[in-house]
Amino acid sequence: MKKIEAIIRRSRFEDVKEALLAADIEWFSYYDVRGVGKTREGRVYRGIVYDTSSIERTLLSIVVRDKNVEKTVQAVMKAARTGEIGDGRIFIIPVEDSVRIRTGERGDIALYNKEQEK
Repeated sequence: MKKIEAIIRRSRFEDVKEALLAADIEWFSYYDVRGVGKTREGRVYRGIVYDTSSIERTLLSIVVRDKNVEKTVQAVMKAARTGEIGDGRIFIIPVEDSVRIRTGERGDIALYNKEQEK
């Protein structure tokens, strides 16, 4: 099992969500986060200069079976990419174990319903 953390532009969240659902990734968590990037510039809007060094992003947290890692990463990359600086990052982290609280099932089986296996 792997945990995939993806930091993406907020404006791309709906596209990424739809891409994950299309890839049969039906469960994930997301959080609104702020970060600091390398690029430092001020944006002018209606005569007021705004500091863009603090960047608003969305952090997706997705735990998948090993066989679903690549399709999950590809779905996020395809939907989140704009081709501009600041598209985000994807991190892949090993997960030692998982437990379904309701049934006590452990391991991969705790991530999906047996009757829905594809």
